[in-house]
Amino acid sequence: MSVAAQMTPERAIEALKWAADVAEEPALLDRKPERPTPPEWRAVPRPVFREHMDRLLTAKHPEPGLDAVESVGCLDAWLPEVAAMVGFGDNEWRHKDVWKHTKQVVKQSVPRLEVRWGALLHDIGKPKTRRIDERGAVSFHGHAEVGAAMFRKRVADRLGFEGFERERVHFLILHHLRAAQYEESWTDAAVRRFYKQMVDGLRDLLDLSRADITTKRPQKRRRGVKQISLLAKRIRDLREEDEKVPPLPKGLGTQIMDAFGVPPSKRLGDLMKRLEAAAEAGEVEAGQPAAHYVEYLRDHREEYGLD
Repeated sequence: MSVAAQMTPERAIEALKWAADVAEEPALLDRKPERPTPPEWRAVPRPVFREHMDRLLTAKHPEPGLDAVESVGCLDAWLPEVAAMVGFGDNEWRHKDVWKHTKQVVKQSVPRLEVRWGALLHDIGKPKTRRIDERGAVSFHGHAEVGAAMFRKRVADRLGFEGFERERVHFLILHHLRAAQYEESWTDAAVRRFYKQMVDGLRDLLDLSRADITTKRPQKRRRGVKQISLLAKRIRDLREEDEKVPPLPKGLGTQIMDAFGVPPSKRLGDLMKRLEAAAEAGEVEAGQPAAHYVEYLRDHREEYGLD
């Protein structure tokens, strides 16, 4: 093959299209095309690469599609950070194969584009952070931070990630371990800090966290899924509580004391409870300025024992 022929992208585009088709119809896997050369892969226009990879990742069967795209050399040229995970750890040390785990996470994740890209890239920091201690225990301390930095410095520009999409994928890589660290002993304040830090990326993060549970042990899997579900419920409950509009404004008690000469006492507390119940029952409009309720009490002096 001539050098000129090697620099044209047609064969690489056809191989990429085949891999995306496999993700939609796995039976096409046995129609593997000839493996393009690295120069052919590098000649593929970035928008074309993204079009087919986006289709592959959001398809119904992304796992065989990823096997297909790896088998024709695409990852080596376009995503060497992902290619580095292929076979990483398989039969080498006591840890699950990172590539097999990654494919399963992609498969189990919801088919939203940013979540699927986050699933594909969430562990790219592992090859650079692997440590094995004297007992043979494997660790990847800091792999989320390292992977997020790799994405921002290299992968994002190479693949043309911009704006929201770029920020969301970076966010998912950086924080993908956070939800799994939840324990029921967390205080309400700790849960509030967590969801306020995650801001509008919380839904995608929790979805990725569920997908990241790939253990083959049923009991451990159930425990992991339950942990994420309990965190999600606590967040929902606390958000509902935080979003409730108080029926009565702050400082109303002081204004009632000034207006009616009621001292700080059980009587004042009972009066406030009755007024709050009236607001919740719709007898007086909730969420109004304090002056509104002072006027209401003047009109209902006898009923509230303020004569």
